Amino acid sequence: MCIDCGEHFVHSKNFEEFKRIVRALHCPTRWLIIDCLKDGAKTTKEILECLLEKDETVTSSGLYYHLSELKNAGIVEVAGYIEQKGAPQKLWKLKVKKIVIPLVEE
Repeated sequence: MCIDCGEHFVHSKNFEEFKRIVRALHCPTRWLIIDCLKDGAKTTKEILECLLEKDETVTSSGLYYHLSELKNAGIVEVAGYIEQKGAPQKLWKLKVKKIVIPLVEE
């Protein structure tokens, strides 16, 4: 992973890493979540509102599942916590903005 450039390079011999990324990105809802986060960090509630604005019907528990899959693939991360009405809200952000998958080694 290139922290400064926002890229994640998948090594062609690391099939498990490749599977995690493909599994995380196969779902259209997760692409909408990525789109919601493209301009910066958002709370879970803000992501849910963003999805609803995009006519995506998802429950809170469904959103947490999708965020967990994206986190496990190294695509999003928890940037911190915000107190809202006594309950802490996770603040999510994109960990990478580009994934590079070479098909052959050079």
